[in-house]
Amino acid sequence: MARKSRDDDLLMEDELTAAFLGEEADLGDQPQQDAPMEMEDAEAPTDEWDEEEAVPGQLAVDVYETREKLIVKARTAGVNKSDLDVSIADNTLSIRGTLSAGEESGVENYFVQECYWGEFSRSIALPVPVKEDEIEAELKDGVLTISFTKVKQDTVKKIQIN
Repeated sequence: MARKSRDDDLLMEDELTAAFLGEEADLGDQPQQDAPMEMEDAEAPTDEWDEEEAVPGQLAVDVYETREKLIVKARTAGVNKSDLDVSIADNTLSIRGTLSAGEESGVENYFVQECYWGEFSRSIALPVPVKEDEIEAELKDGVLTISFTKVKQDTVKKIQIN
């Protein structure tokens, strides 16, 4: 497989920029590829949503095990301990909380708003049996770490046949 030169990469970037801006790119000796098809009478997608039907954000987690423990980690930067609710029932862990943006007084218009602010939740069916009375939870440097002691199960259990 032939490797592209740096000039080829720049040319590709120029073509993408021109396509995005709807302009003709100065491609020099390069053959002109078909122009992108334009949408006709298509309804443009909107970024609007109904505030009343907003759903809580879903918390991203890492779940892994060591020899003795099951660990769940979640990035919860900006969330106070008092705004977190962590519970377990029937081997299912639930994490709920609220991420507050603070008071932004005087804002007339956002140019970019990518950060999620508001309620979030996550329920996880734990992949291995754990001792529900031996759980440790720590919130440090914006990371919530929950450690469970795994239930040790015999590797082989003899079954009596009647």
